[in-house]
Amino acid sequence: MQSMTLEQLRTAREAGGVADVTLKGQGGAFFVQIITRNGSGAVLTKARSSEPRRFGNPAVALSVLRNVGITIGQFDASEWNPAEHAPVSGTQGRAEALRKAHRAAAYSKWLAAEIQDAMSDPRPNLSHNEVMTRMDADIAALATEQKPTERSVVG
Repeated sequence: MQSMTLEQLRTAREAGGVADVTLKGQGGAFFVQIITRNGSGAVLTKARSSEPRRFGNPAVALSVLRNVGITIGQFDASEWNPAEHAPVSGTQGRAEALRKAHRAAAYSKWLAAEIQDAMSDPRPNLSHNEVMTRMDADIAALATEQKPTERSVVG
C-alpha cells in the first residue's frame, strides 16, 4: 500500500482522483485508507515521514477529511479496541507545551516587574538581621493572637 500526505490527498481529491476513503480502526487508533480512481490503495501519512497518521479520536480524523473536502466515505471499527488506546503525540501534546510556555512567559514577566519594582523602591535597604527581627516579632504576634482561639477550642 502506498502512502499519501494530507496535501497529496487534497490535490488528488481536487483532481477527482479519489474513489473511496475508509476510516479504519485498528488497535487503539484510526487510520485513513484511500482508494484512488486507478484502483491503487494508499494510507494517509504524516507530512514529513512515511509513518501512517494515527488518530486517537475518530472525530478528529473526520474533521481533517472534511477540511480536505471529503465528506462521504466508509467507517470500519471491526478491528478497533479502545482499551489499546495509547497517547498520541500531536496537537494535544503541542497544546500542553504551548500552555506551559505561556505560563512560564507570564511568570517571567511578572517576576521581572517585581524585581524592577524592588530595585526602583526609594526606601533604604534593610539588613538581614533587621528583617529577621521584624519577622520574629510578626510571628510572635500571630502566635499570641491564635492562642486564645486554640484554648477555647480545646477547653
